[in-house]
Amino acid sequence: MTTPYFTAETLAFLSKLAKNNRRDWFEQHKSVYETCVRGPALAFIADIADELAVISPHFMAQPKKLGGSLMRVHRDIRFARDKTPYKTNIGIQFRHERGKDVHAPGFYLHISPLECFLGVGLWRPESRVLGVLRDALLAHSTKWLAVRNEKNFTSIFSLSGSSLQRAPRGYAADHPLIEDLKRKDFIAISALTQEQVLGARFRELVISRFRVADHFMQFLCTALNLQY
Repeated sequence: MTTPYFTAETLAFLSKLAKNNRRDWFEQHKSVYETCVRGPALAFIADIADELAVISPHFMAQPKKLGGSLMRVHRDIRFARDKTPYKTNIGIQFRHERGKDVHAPGFYLHISPLECFLGVGLWRPESRVLGVLRDALLAHSTKWLAVRNEKNFTSIFSLSGSSLQRAPRGYAADHPLIEDLKRKDFIAISALTQEQVLGARFRELVISRFRVADHFMQFLCTALNLQY
């Protein structure tokens, strides 16, 4: 694609939504949302599918309005203190074919007026899955360290997410990998500038960075007995 997917109007709509996060306002401006946000996002997802499949054919790029790679704009407010109804960012997740939700391994794109970034890995896995990952770190510590410290990977991505305050039950507090064993998320983040997001070569940039995370994603999938 020689023209940008996302434009200044995309970010402007998200900024206005943040200031007018009400159903009546959104309904009045839904055509702008379709033109400047959902439409470009679905086009991006459709166009990146073949390139993502080269990295791994087991991660899905589904350009569907509902139930696909584009995360819904409506917030789940059932148990939230914040009752504003809409998300003020674009969230796109290319999750593993065996994953049912955002807690599966995936490649992620986040776009908002406040911050833009790429994410890779596993966010908020259930306790059983965390245990499997922690055991994999112990069983394959040399491989994990090579993946975690890979020069190309660390030059673009930084490990992020939440961690336990203390060592998880069953793991020694003085273990050399204790900081990794304490992780509740196995994710890595790569910051993007607005200029990059709005650029005509944005898809190429995203794919090149996802490719750098290849060994990291492969380690997680192998640990969870998922095809990569």
